[in-house]
Amino acid sequence: MSRGRSSLTLIATFCSAEAVSMAGFALVPSLLPRLSQQWSLSATEAGWLAGIYFLGYIVAVPVLVSLTDRIDARRIYLACAALSGVAMAGFGGFADDLWSAICWWWLAGLGLAGTYMPGLKALTDRLPVAAQSRGTAFYTATFGVGAGLSYLWIEVVQAALPWPSLFAVAAACAALALLLVWRGVAPAPVLATVRATGGHWATVLRDRRLLAFCGGYFGHNWELFGFRGWLVAYLTWLNASMPHPWTSLPGLIAALATFLAVPASILGNEGAHRWGRSRWLKSVMPLSCALALAVGLAGELSRHLLVPLILIYAASTNLDSAALTAGLLTETAAGIRGTALALYSLIGFAGAFVGPVAFGVALDAFGRNSQAGWLAAFATLACGVGCGRWAIGRLETSPSGTQPP
Repeated sequence: MSRGRSSLTLIATFCSAEAVSMAGFALVPSLLPRLSQQWSLSATEAGWLAGIYFLGYIVAVPVLVSLTDRIDARRIYLACAALSGVAMAGFGGFADDLWSAICWWWLAGLGLAGTYMPGLKALTDRLPVAAQSRGTAFYTATFGVGAGLSYLWIEVVQAALPWPSLFAVAAACAALALLLVWRGVAPAPVLATVRATGGHWATVLRDRRLLAFCGGYFGHNWELFGFRGWLVAYLTWLNASMPHPWTSLPGLIAALATFLAVPASILGNEGAHRWGRSRWLKSVMPLSCALALAVGLAGELSRHLLVPLILIYAASTNLDSAALTAGLLTETAAGIRGTALALYSLIGFAGAFVGPVAFGVALDAFGRNSQAGWLAAFATLACGVGCGRWAIGRLETSPSGTQPP
């Protein structure tokens, strides 16, 4: 019983810290209409601002996450939670145009690289094997909780505070996350692993099953973060073209859409357990692809129909999330799991960078103020998850080389 309670306490601590640390996650997506107007940004420039967060992530993640095979991931988490706080404070205090904003938002993404997957590694290193899959599902689902809360509090507070003050609040929340892990999680001994991380990288790069999961995660993140990066802007455009109570509070709808990630991700992992991971992923990813196109085509619908369709689509984008991550973890031996997670994050969050940028480029190409432009933009999301489905199709033909002992 005490071991079970200890596992639950660990999961609760890391999930709470993750949710709090993500208070600033939706600041740029939520403020994108305002910042675009204030700084006279094109849709492509706005897409770069939304996506640069994930470029910072992918620059740092190979180093930071692979280091967790050699040092306690808790140490990396604490340092990067502090860095996130500095980046949020710097954006609020010093960003006054596109390029300064890009620099600070890139740094915030680097902070995420040292908290999200290292947090997962620190958690799974401390959990018994039997609890790791479901612990992973709850932790990855909490990403959606944190993102949803971020949209929600920003929607509620932004009318009362100037936007730089919102970043100060996010910086304080990053400090709180640091405190939660520092006080609530004991240090762990250094793992006895091979010190030559180049060997680790060679091992994971040869494993085609792990690469298939990485490709699936690339497509998942392309779709998910392209959608989240532009959802508030899309709802704001819809409300300007046809005012309606459903779209008058775009941050609230974005929060609801993001909260749906939690049950969808957990149910997705359970579905993968019941029906088989490969079969599940190859079913839900085409569903999400079709719904992306449906949302793009449905802009002329009554808002009573369109907004529920957006929420259904939002849920579908997360049916594969925990199933992909848990699949990678169960396919990887403990000694190289940090390196495998580093590659997974690197490839996956490259998709998170591509998604918002491709969305903005399509908008500029086909018309930011036309339904055709938004349809083209949503079609880029369908392309992203289609790439992920293609990668997952390689699972059946790919032998595994890093099965856990």
